[in-house]
Amino acid sequence: MSGASPRKRHSPAVYRRRRIVLIAGIVAVIALVWLLIAQPWRGAAAETSSKPTPTASAAPAVTTPAPTATPESTMDAAASATPAPPASPEPEPESTATPTAKPCVARDVAVEPVSDQDTYAEGQNPQLSITLTNNGAADCTLNVGTSAQAFTIASGSDVWWRSTDCQSEPSDMVVLLAAGQSVSSATPLVWDRTRSSVGSCEDEGRQSAPGGGASYHLSVEIGGIPSTQSKQILLY
Repeated sequence: MSGASPRKRHSPAVYRRRRIVLIAGIVAVIALVWLLIAQPWRGAAAETSSKPTPTASAAPAVTTPAPTATPESTMDAAASATPAPPASPEPEPESTATPTAKPCVARDVAVEPVSDQDTYAEGQNPQLSITLTNNGAADCTLNVGTSAQAFTIASGSDVWWRSTDCQSEPSDMVVLLAAGQSVSSATPLVWDRTRSSVGSCEDEGRQSAPGGGASYHLSVEIGGIPSTQSKQILLY
C-alpha cells in the first residue's frame, strides 16, 4: 500500500465540459429519433401537392381585332370576288341647241315706237323704246341688237335727230321670237332735245328743238323692219 501513488482529481472545468458534451449528444439523439418518427417533410410535400397548379386555360384570352377594311380595300375585294355587272348604256345627252327657225319677215312682225310720255314740259327729255310682235304662225329669229336699231325724230319733213348719227359700240343680238310673242326695249334711249348730225356728236352747242307745244314724230326700225306708224310727242 505504501508503494501506490494517489489518483489525481480533475479540475471542475473538465467536469463541466464533459457534462456539456454529454447533454449535446443526448439532444442530438432525441432530435434524430423525432425526425424518424414524425417525418415532418411528408406533410409539407402533401400540402404542396394539394395546391392547384395554374393551367394555360386560367390565363385570360387575348383577342386581336380584325383590321377594319377601308372603302378602297372593300371595293378591291368586291371587284376580285364578284364579277362586275355589264356596263349599262350611257343616256344620250339632251340637246341644248336653239330650235331652228327662219328669219322674221316684215309682213309677220309689227314694230311700234314707244315714248314714256306724250307731253314733255320744259327740261324733260323723252325716253324712247321699241315694241315688236311676231304676228306670224311660226317662230322666227331677229337681230334686235343696237346695231339693228334706229330712232328718228322729225317735225314735218325736217329730221331733227337720228340715233345712228352718234351711235357708239353697236352690237348684235339675235333672238327667237315665238309666234304671238311681244317684246320691248330693255333700256330706253334718251333724246336730249337737240338737233343731231354725224359731225356734231362732240359739239356741246347743238341747236335745241323748239318747245311751246311743238309737235314731233318718232319713227323706229329694228332688224331691217320699220314701224308702219309714228308716235307723236309734244315739247313745251
